[in-house]
Amino acid sequence: MIMNGFIQDIESLAGKNDDFRQVIYTAKYCQLVLMALKPKEDIGPEVHKLDQFFRVEEGSGEAVLDGVRTPIREGFAVVVPAGTNHNIINTGSVPMKLYTLYSPPNHRDGVVHHTRADAEADNEHFDGKTTE
Repeated sequence: MIMNGFIQDIESLAGKNDDFRQVIYTAKYCQLVLMALKPKEDIGPEVHKLDQFFRVEEGSGEAVLDGVRTPIREGFAVVVPAGTNHNIINTGSVPMKLYTLYSPPNHRDGVVHHTRADAEADNEHFDGKTTE
């Protein structure tokens, strides 16, 4: 029997990821993405018309939601409601490993951006194609 869905050790996957952004699973209504921020790097201020969830697996930094800065570290979750100006900043001295869930999907399934510059140079968006 072939099972639909995603079941893996997300903590291990996030810890091994060195890419700025790596889309690992896209469903019809949500998307799972690994991220890694170098020391002093951020995702860049952004606003989405969708909800977003972040969980920090390694490292520390700040979550900025509508200008309010909150320290975050390993184990922290951040929920960003649609329309909220937000940024995640690695303020530490080691890479920040995290994953994020977009609901609905935001990126093309399977896309990998090795660096933030790669992500900024690629104007890709979710095209309606899911993982399965």
